Amino acid sequence: MTNRRQETTVAGRGLARWGLALRLTAAGLAGATAIGSVLVPVVAQAQDYRFTNIRIVGNERIEAATILSYANISSGATISAGELNDAFQRIQGSGLFEKVELVPQGSTLTIQVQEFPTVNVVSFEGNSIMKDDALAKIVKTQPNHVFNPAVAEADADNIARGYAEASGRYGVRVDPKVIRRSGNRVDVAFEIIEGSVSEVQRIGFTGNHSYSNRRLRDVLATKQSGLLHAIISSDSFVPDRVDQDRQLLIDFYRSRGYPDVQVTGVSSEMARDRNAVFMTFNINEGQQYKFGNITTVSEIPELDAAEFSGLAKIRTGSIYSPNAIDIAVTRMEQLALRKGANFVRVDPRVTRDPRTQTLNVQFALVPGDRLFVERIDIEGNTTTQDNVVRREFRTVEGDPFNAREIRNSAERIRALGFFSNAEVNTRQGSGPDQVVVDVNVEEQPTGSLTFGASYGVSSGFGINIGLQESNFLGRGQYLGVQIGTTSDNQQSSIDFVEPYFLGRDLRARVHLWYNTSEDDNSAYSTKRLGITPSIEFPVSENSRLELRYTYSVDRLYNVTSEEEAAASGSSSWSSPILEREEGERTTSSVGYSYTWDTRRSGIDPRYGFTARFGQDIAGVGGDVESLRTTALLRAERKVWHEEVTLRAELEGGAVHKRGDTQLTVLDRFSGYGKVRGFESNGYGPRDRNAPNGDALGGKYFAALRLESEFPIGFPEEYGITGGLFWDTGSVWGLDDKIGAGGIEVDDGMKLRSAVGFSIYWRSAIGPLRLNFSRAVKKEEYDKVQNFDLTISTQF
Repeated sequence: MTNRRQETTVAGRGLARWGLALRLTAAGLAGATAIGSVLVPVVAQAQDYRFTNIRIVGNERIEAATILSYANISSGATISAGELNDAFQRIQGSGLFEKVELVPQGSTLTIQVQEFPTVNVVSFEGNSIMKDDALAKIVKTQPNHVFNPAVAEADADNIARGYAEASGRYGVRVDPKVIRRSGNRVDVAFEIIEGSVSEVQRIGFTGNHSYSNRRLRDVLATKQSGLLHAIISSDSFVPDRVDQDRQLLIDFYRSRGYPDVQVTGVSSEMARDRNAVFMTFNINEGQQYKFGNITTVSEIPELDAAEFSGLAKIRTGSIYSPNAIDIAVTRMEQLALRKGANFVRVDPRVTRDPRTQTLNVQFALVPGDRLFVERIDIEGNTTTQDNVVRREFRTVEGDPFNAREIRNSAERIRALGFFSNAEVNTRQGSGPDQVVVDVNVEEQPTGSLTFGASYGVSSGFGINIGLQESNFLGRGQYLGVQIGTTSDNQQSSIDFVEPYFLGRDLRARVHLWYNTSEDDNSAYSTKRLGITPSIEFPVSENSRLELRYTYSVDRLYNVTSEEEAAASGSSSWSSPILEREEGERTTSSVGYSYTWDTRRSGIDPRYGFTARFGQDIAGVGGDVESLRTTALLRAERKVWHEEVTLRAELEGGAVHKRGDTQLTVLDRFSGYGKVRGFESNGYGPRDRNAPNGDALGGKYFAALRLESEFPIGFPEEYGITGGLFWDTGSVWGLDDKIGAGGIEVDDGMKLRSAVGFSIYWRSAIGPLRLNFSRAVKKEEYDKVQNFDLTISTQF
């Protein structure tokens, strides 16, 4: 290179690594001792000085008066050699000068300085994981500021720390270099060697007797590095996540009846090359307890304990859960408020019986402090409107203060998913009976654009595009757009949800859709265009009711008659039943769905039960008059120390015509997805005398699905488990049964069943499921499917 730059590499420690000299020259003194590059007077040969003239040399930007203020030497005053050294230390310690010399010459003291250079450019080299903009926010060395080597050293440490916090890289090396320029200016370049991510290679536990290491690892936010460690961020070691993992373990055990559980320590050992971490959680489980006697007492004369005792809903002998107590307390305090008792606190008094390993709980209604909510202050919400946060409070300004309700409100705010952090605290208000609630939140991205791929043996390869925004315009509303296409089907939809319609707990939704399809097991095509506005509200703690209206335009077409096929020389034609159903018509219906879901309260995390019942009545205008009814029961249970999950689903439906309406294949049920082991529309009534053997669907369907999911030996960080399933069900029932050749179609209820094995992969890029099945009960004309692969990928 013709223009070779002078470069100082920072490789050691201290100021010497910058090649900068700091020294005190004691010329004219009786003696001096050299320590490194600094000369200090020998204290043994003490000498006093008296300077009538102090001369400043070498300063350009810094005023002489500033240097004199650091020296603190008065003209004409007598000073010792030690005081002269102190003056030197003060000037050098100011951090303003690269070189300082104090030269006594008779009655004149010359203070010669060389100022630190000005920073010209700050650059970063070798970085790819963290961009320049992010690094520039970390360093304090800035262009057009005075260069300070100590600050640059601290910047290098902060950059390394930033890599550790942002991406779990603890082996990062940062070498600051100084490049001299003319005019006492320097360029500062931070050379970065990013290295590899410090992965969590192993997570172990000690003291756990009730649950296996595999089960406990599934609880933690931190994961072991596995097959996809290059794209999974949760397997990177993040020290701040350790406290979260500790609390997750405690909550896990307490919710399963272990009130005394302790995580006594967490050891994190880093490998020598700093690219791997080995974590061990030390657990003291304690004993598992069950609920004993549940009683209620009142220390407030106007409140009858008998009215509150039924709200506990805790069964004696059930596994202890702190969540069950919290829910019971909330119910009782809400009843007290409805009765006008504003300052009532429900105190759960827990006593244990180690002999029977039970916890007796007495809910005591006691007088609470007479405090009022003066105001609720919300800060940090740059996008989200105040009312979105404020509506999660059941308390408004002027209401009696209830600490439990404030805590519940904080949990609801966090559950919104709009904020990376949400803190709710209280402080003294303007008076002794006033409380101010402070809400501090940190916004996080709430929108996502997804591109997906899907594959099914029946549907083939497909592309999916989705746009979701869960906090639309900062109003807490949801907007979603989905577009999907396969070789035979195209589906698109738009959803808009207002979770607090009219300022109440009313979930208003508008759903629009446009779908087209061609059925592989029938020679016809369909188009569906519709809109469904609905409103949903809670009926009880675990149940909700949805009311809806649906308007749709549906078309059945591409049906080929026997005459048309003969005219075109084709031997393939459709069932006469489909011919009579061909055409376009409108449907206008009102409906409702009632849902009961025990997972809403979450008292027992090992068990979940869901029940759903719905009906749609068509005939409020439109061309169709019908009554459509569907029902679903679903239960899930974790057994064998929660290593195995058992699921059961019972589903059924019926559709009946009203008046003279003719039901078509668009109104009837198909067997798709109800019994595995069969193709889409692969079973049910079929016109076997038509060349196409058209599947016609049925007015009724029923299905029972039983399955289990369990480990199959893969490390849990891979997210691969196995399962067994058994499905049985049927689709049956037609109004119009006269098919090809005038022969009646068999539409009787004939049970089908299949057994199979599943492989689940809960990967970071989406869920994958492979089903290997065998139909054990079928009709000769059914179309089976022994293998099915479903992939849903988002990136």
